[in-house]
Amino acid sequence: MIESRATTRGQRIHTRRNFLKAVGVGAVGLALSGGANGRQTDKQLPNIVFILADDLGYGDIACYNPKSKIPTPNLDKLAKQGMLFTDAHSPSTVCTPTRYSVLTGRMAFRTGKRGVFTGVGGPCMIEKTRLTLPQMLKNKGYATGGFGKWHIGMTFFDKEGQAICKGGLAAVKRVDYSRSIPDAPIHRGFDQFYGTVSCPTTDWLYAFVDGDRVPVPPTKIVDRGPLPKHPYSRDNRPGMIAPNFNLEEVDLVFLKKSKQFLDQHVKKNPKKPFFLYHAMQAVHLPSFPADQFKGKTKSGPHGDFIFEMDYVVGELLKTLDRLGVADNTLVMFASDNGPEVPTVISMRHDHKHDGARPWRGVKRDQWEGGHRTPFIVRWPGKVKPGSKSDQVTSLTDVMATCAAVTGSDLPNQAAEDSYNILPVLLGTQGDKPVREYMLQQTITLAMSIRHGKWKYLDHKGSGGNNYNRDGRWGMKQYALKELAPDAPGQLYNLETDPGETTNLYFKHPEIVKALKARLEEFKSSGRSAPKR
Repeated sequence: MIESRATTRGQRIHTRRNFLKAVGVGAVGLALSGGANGRQTDKQLPNIVFILADDLGYGDIACYNPKSKIPTPNLDKLAKQGMLFTDAHSPSTVCTPTRYSVLTGRMAFRTGKRGVFTGVGGPCMIEKTRLTLPQMLKNKGYATGGFGKWHIGMTFFDKEGQAICKGGLAAVKRVDYSRSIPDAPIHRGFDQFYGTVSCPTTDWLYAFVDGDRVPVPPTKIVDRGPLPKHPYSRDNRPGMIAPNFNLEEVDLVFLKKSKQFLDQHVKKNPKKPFFLYHAMQAVHLPSFPADQFKGKTKSGPHGDFIFEMDYVVGELLKTLDRLGVADNTLVMFASDNGPEVPTVISMRHDHKHDGARPWRGVKRDQWEGGHRTPFIVRWPGKVKPGSKSDQVTSLTDVMATCAAVTGSDLPNQAAEDSYNILPVLLGTQGDKPVREYMLQQTITLAMSIRHGKWKYLDHKGSGGNNYNRDGRWGMKQYALKELAPDAPGQLYNLETDPGETTNLYFKHPEIVKALKARLEEFKSSGRSAPKR
């Protein structure tokens, strides 16, 4: 399961002065000059496209894993055209908190919300007064569009006007779909939104939200009889489904809407920059690839689904090319956390493919496989093609980076955990780490903190999955012997032990004490990024 390999970078410490130099005005000025073509001009701000895959592991795509059994030509090409990050992380090991953090630059544990939303769960985690990534860009003149999976909560009402905000089938049946949603994405910075409330093909409500309404409400319980049956189709709850909702075509619907947004915007407002947030269903279970992708790989339904995910990325990039805006568009691709438990187990058994390779752990785990994910950035004329970065970065950093790219002001009460990685993208950062520390959280709000080569987990075990379950579908087969069973936490040296096999909690008590103290400081202070 784990392939041990030492990193080439030792422990690095930088001062606040180094940080301020790295994010200085000079870098911003460089970012905004040149590199335009087509309908864009050199003086225009760059377009920004952020593509978020779901449950895609570090080892699921070929440019990260040479032993991958699944072709991902479009992502491999994107990596050759831009920068591939080898030490990038989702802020959480599950989807709801990661999505909150991407769109706010703030760690989701600060809201107190545990777990993830299902069905018509709400209210929206993003407070009405909080500055979001799309709102920040909108303030700079951007057109903003969000398409796909939301999963940060929305408020639905019953016929009496009472808020529901619950998961489960009973809650979905109570919804009065004639009422608008007051905290939908279009009330959190997006001009347009078309997508789903929670996990598109999993969570009780199988219907599309358009703006702040459900134009085609669900009418019946989903009939799972005709749906594919295989080890990757076991995450489909018996919820209510709308007549226009095809569980096997969801990602193609999201793709169509994103392409329409791009087409219409460039046609009508060619000089106005745009921000596109495309949040895929792929490759969250159930693995239901569309008909045109079935059997396209030698790695079963989930391999086909990853291949479809790669196709979606390729179609979005081709659309940018066709519209003549690719050269002035910053494209970022990432995943919201590591690969899902039954997916990883089945793919290892059935197809010798390891979506978590080379790391220990999977989705929900605090170990690297739960949150070290692909992150690829392309920006023609700015980001060196075929480059790689071993900078430690979190998806919370997207907001501060976009602020630097666009010259946006970030108040201290916004993006409290976001660092600007623009100097890394421009190649001006050198070996100096942008981040001295990085926080992670699990579904249970268990926390960890990273400092250079050191990683401290403020809890026992994985922080998520149960490694005592036996059998083919249990995680016990991947459990490692605990060398410090009495330790209340875990300390790993990722430089010498990237597989997190040896807990050094008792061997380096001074490091444990220092990292735990810094973790508590970041929790109590309300921020982990320096004040601006």
